[in-house]
Amino acid sequence: VQVVESGGGLAQAGGSLRLSCEASEDLNGLGCMGWFRQSPGKEREGVALFGSDGRPIYEDSVKGRFDISKDTAKNTVTLQMNNLQPEDTGMYYCAPVCWIGPGAKYVFWGQGTQVTVSS
Repeated sequence: VQVVESGGGLAQAGGSLRLSCEASEDLNGLGCMGWFRQSPGKEREGVALFGSDGRPIYEDSVKGRFDISKDTAKNTVTLQMNNLQPEDTGMYYCAPVCWIGPGAKYVFWGQGTQVTVSS
């Protein structure tokens, strides 16, 4: 599946950003689909995704701050990020990977979208 991520940018701590991912395939046929983050010096990690049962799953550090949603008619997955913190800084990718936390692996990562949070 090919994806196009957008919506990153610069935010101050406590601010919000909204990321969007448009997939080239029907989301209903992909199983898991979610957002992953590569922060400087850290492994790529899953931060929010829809599991194979369609339920949202969040990494502990973003629970209560991030909200993942999807529009199956448009094949888009959106990540609303609120109360951003400097540790949320990183390149964000969306992918059909069933993994939460550090160690997410996939061969066909997209270009990603950069999120930078200043303190």
